[in-house]
Amino acid sequence: MAKITQVLQTPTFKKAVKKLHQNQKKDLDKAVKGLIEDPLLGEQKKGDLSFLRVHKFKMNKQSTLLGYSYQDGKVTLELMALGSHENFYRDIKSIY
Repeated sequence: MAKITQVLQTPTFKKAVKKLHQNQKKDLDKAVKGLIEDPLLGEQKKGDLSFLRVHKFKMNKQSTLLGYSYQDGKVTLELMALGSHENFYRDIKSIY
């Protein structure tokens, strides 16, 4: 597995990050650094969301989902969505 050379953010992800407090951003940064080290950390989804991988992590002691796409050929990590489990998958289906 090659090292990640590029990390992209979708507008949806940027908007979600903008609303976070500083301590929440630190937790998110740790999760993203973990994904850069091992992009296969998250779970690959099936069916309509087969393009998506989801990494679960704790942000301020609350379970949070980070949706991303990883392409080995391009060595790119694309951060797509961030949020709690409630309506997470429904919202992603409506956007992508």
